[in-house]
Amino acid sequence: MPDSSLEALKQAAEAQHGATATFAYSVRVREMYRHEDVWDVVVHVFDLAGHSDARRAYAWQSPVDDRRVYALLHMGAIIGPVEAVRAALRAEHRAKAIGRATGPPQSPA
Repeated sequence: MPDSSLEALKQAAEAQHGATATFAYSVRVREMYRHEDVWDVVVHVFDLAGHSDARRAYAWQSPVDDRRVYALLHMGAIIGPVEAVRAALRAEHRAKAIGRATGPPQSPA
């Protein structure tokens, strides 16, 4: 990932979580479902300073929409990059399921 993208992820983590992020390392996370790649991403791990609850954040660019950035905190069940990606996938799946259940937005009459 180019340095400019790394800087964008750092800024996203800082903006979303109100802390100062320092790059620590990157790791590839590959999630599969039924022997098919679901997401294959490089997660950038940042140490956080100034956050009341978390000391680390995980950030990556969406493999589907490169304008979308994920930045999750190391908290609760999110104990590493793999868990961060899995949590984001679950959230995406829930959002899609809710969208299907409610249908498309209605135009005002």
